[in-house]
Amino acid sequence: VQLQAYGGGLVQAGGSLRLSCEVPETFYSIKAWGWYRQASGKKRELVARIDSGGRRNYAEFVKGRFTIARDNANNTVILQMNSLAPEDTAEYYCNVEADYAGAGYYVDYWGQGTQVTVSS
Repeated sequence: VQLQAYGGGLVQAGGSLRLSCEVPETFYSIKAWGWYRQASGKKRELVARIDSGGRRNYAEFVKGRFTIARDNANNTVILQMNSLAPEDTAEYYCNVEADYAGAGYYVDYWGQGTQVTVSS
């Protein structure tokens, strides 16, 4: 099962980007949708997460700048990124915690990553 992420690119500091991730309709149940990032030489880290009840949590380093939202009509999770800084440069990955076939437990599924580069 493949999530499709897109929207990355090169932007100047202070600019904005909007990432989108198409989530297949084949999942039996999804507990949460999220965005993670991994900078070169660093571990993958949570950026933002929204659960099935609409509750959001954000990493401290993006609070007030990034917004996560779900577009239920299009099975898409969106990350709006404003006031980007060079330290936001990373590969961004979308994620769902999903029960694929009604098995009663949730597993992480990932998109292929989209590169965000912020120049100073």
